[in-house]
Amino acid sequence: MRLVAERTARANPRDGMALNAVGNAYRMTGAHDLALGFFRLAAQLQPGVAEHHYQLGVSLQFAGEFDEAARAFERTLALSPTQHQAWFSLVSVQKQTPERNHLERLESLFAGPDPDGMRTLHVGHALAKTYEDLGEPVRSFEWLQKAKAVKRRRSAYAWAQERVLFEAAKRTAETTASTAPGDPSGEPIFVVGLPRTGTTLVDRIISSHPDVASAGELGHFPLVAKRLAGTPGPLSIERPTFEALGRVDLARLGRAYVDSTRPLTGHTPRFVDKAPINVLFAALMHRALPNARVVCVRRDPVDACVSNFRQIFPTVHPYYDYVYDLQNTARQVALFEDLAEHWRAVLPAERYTEIRYEDLVEDQEGETRRLLAFCGLSWDERCLAFHENKAAVATPSAAQVRAPIYKSSMGRWRRYGDLVAPAVEILARAGLVEADGSPRRR
Repeated sequence: MRLVAERTARANPRDGMALNAVGNAYRMTGAHDLALGFFRLAAQLQPGVAEHHYQLGVSLQFAGEFDEAARAFERTLALSPTQHQAWFSLVSVQKQTPERNHLERLESLFAGPDPDGMRTLHVGHALAKTYEDLGEPVRSFEWLQKAKAVKRRRSAYAWAQERVLFEAAKRTAETTASTAPGDPSGEPIFVVGLPRTGTTLVDRIISSHPDVASAGELGHFPLVAKRLAGTPGPLSIERPTFEALGRVDLARLGRAYVDSTRPLTGHTPRFVDKAPINVLFAALMHRALPNARVVCVRRDPVDACVSNFRQIFPTVHPYYDYVYDLQNTARQVALFEDLAEHWRAVLPAERYTEIRYEDLVEDQEGETRRLLAFCGLSWDERCLAFHENKAAVATPSAAQVRAPIYKSSMGRWRRYGDLVAPAVEILARAGLVEADGSPRRR
């Protein structure tokens, strides 16, 4: 894809549309610094095209340039006042205040038919963020529920099918146990878990070490596994693929995966692949790359549930359809917690470890030292100053990880009161929390 992007840029140096496409190609392959330059140029060449300014704003947000990103989103909306994604992005990068907010405009945009649910999803989330900033968490949560209503009705999420998928993932520890050893590369450090639980924070801590680079959220491992398994269908994460993995040459899988990460990786001895969904592949990653490390991030189950429910995931992958319903989100958290317990029991402690978000917040240095030691890395003070890392962050945590560790996200779910009760009930039945929502560690 990068080769095509390079050729396109050379052939169309003054074509804004072509350069916008080049920027998207670089962004998709993790070259965010290169992408930003092309989006800037596209917006300069065709200043009347709203999409150029929107994509520029997204790249600026990833780069931590939030004030400039806000100006790009404002320009987008001046050209295209109903661009719902730009409204959500603008509100996301600015603190909303009683004196400066867009409530009236957003509520007007929210009204009316919305067949696919995308407008109400983004505008409703913008309203929820606004009320959160204004100190009205209950009203914010109510807007989240409204925002997801259309998508919830259209969602194909089925907990029974998800449970079958997770059980198939668990069995890969057994089905691949007797296969030949994998590739000896020790380059990868996989950071897995649930989204919005601290995985980006852990990535930034590790990749602040001079011997480590962050490759971002690649998604390569499931794709390579799917290709080698040879299973039909468009989804890379599905039960038939897990069941076919016992026939895969694991050394070939490990090498093909590492090769697929180039040229993003290879310029430092180690790299981090932070893809939460890879938790389903923890056993396979260990078998295919027995010298790699897998770090699983866990968080208070109710906080994890609410944090996921508050999120828009920029993907059409059906795996994330759980976020359109609070109770389904709680069921997904329970499935994850069960899977994490299984991996802890069956994978070797020198290659698979867990880190709890709350422990990291309470003892940053102690947990950072433990994390680096597990990864086979020397101590480096820069890992404590992860927020000074200038690399792009292409996740919803782009703002959070540019600030020092803070405690305000711990127990955040309690501010939403009884609205969270249906999730607490499900998590309590799963044995993860007490009836009042307080954690129950196993």
